[in-house]
Amino acid sequence: MSRYKKSQYVRQEYLINNSDIFSGDKGNGYFMGKARHFVLKDGMNNLYEPIRNGVLRYFKDNEISWWGGGKPSGHTLSSQIACLNHLFAIMNDKSSVLAMLNGVRDEFKEVLPIMCDANPQYIGFEVVSKEDPLNEKTSTRGSNCTSVDAFIHAKHRDDSVWLIPIEWKYTEHYANLDKSKEDRQGEEKGSNGKGQERVRRYSALTDASLQLKSLDSYYGSIYYQEPFYQLMRQTLWAENVIKLKEENLKADNYMHIHVIPSDNKDLLAKKYSVSGMGMEETWRSMLSEQSKYIIVDPQKLLEPIKDKYPELASYLKKRYW
Repeated sequence: MSRYKKSQYVRQEYLINNSDIFSGDKGNGYFMGKARHFVLKDGMNNLYEPIRNGVLRYFKDNEISWWGGGKPSGHTLSSQIACLNHLFAIMNDKSSVLAMLNGVRDEFKEVLPIMCDANPQYIGFEVVSKEDPLNEKTSTRGSNCTSVDAFIHAKHRDDSVWLIPIEWKYTEHYANLDKSKEDRQGEEKGSNGKGQERVRRYSALTDASLQLKSLDSYYGSIYYQEPFYQLMRQTLWAENVIKLKEENLKADNYMHIHVIPSDNKDLLAKKYSVSGMGMEETWRSMLSEQSKYIIVDPQKLLEPIKDKYPELASYLKKRYW
């Protein structure tokens, strides 16, 4: 187990035993068929208390799938839950969303309502494009297609409109699994049917990308190792949503925000076999325009609005920071 992930297990178990942050839920909920102390019995208690009912309503109204099941996960290290806990409470506060975005890069004059949502506000969650820009044959929010953990639609100071996809990480770190060489369930081992389908689906899009560097062969490449496989698909998503000019997601440009705790060195500092470099250096080596990709720590992301939301900031500091 990674050092950072272990430290966060200890943190969450301490909170389960010594605080009311989980509304008295003492854990030992089931995960992967086994009771585990760090898993809450009721996943609702994993959410910041003031947002619980709103989150359930949002997911229902927008037909969004929950990670790992049909309800909020009780796993206290869930990155989906972490993303919601940080951002959901401010999603209807236009000035705070703008302040947060400008804290990342001070170039924007307005945030726009997320019109693909049933009740448009200023941050969307598990957003997908209606038009299936990546040939994935499905647009189910939250599962079986490329979606973004959080999303902001913003107007730049030069009046151009930008997509701001946000990928949220918490304790994630990755082994050297090659997703271009995976088998489909039930197929002969080594047939690589699932991996070949992935390469067929994304190769032409990657060749046509203005941001991602083309390769002579994509099998075994950086684009099919995590976390780069996710970043590749989200980059292609942003580029191709812009090309499609979909009514609810019209834009001229984009900026890809990657939220990662700075202490998660198991993700950030790992030397990846495809490059011999750390995560950020590895990914930046594949990008044409560096300004389109930004890594930010979650505490730094929320810094511009913490004084306006002291109770939220207090919760997040105790729970995550």
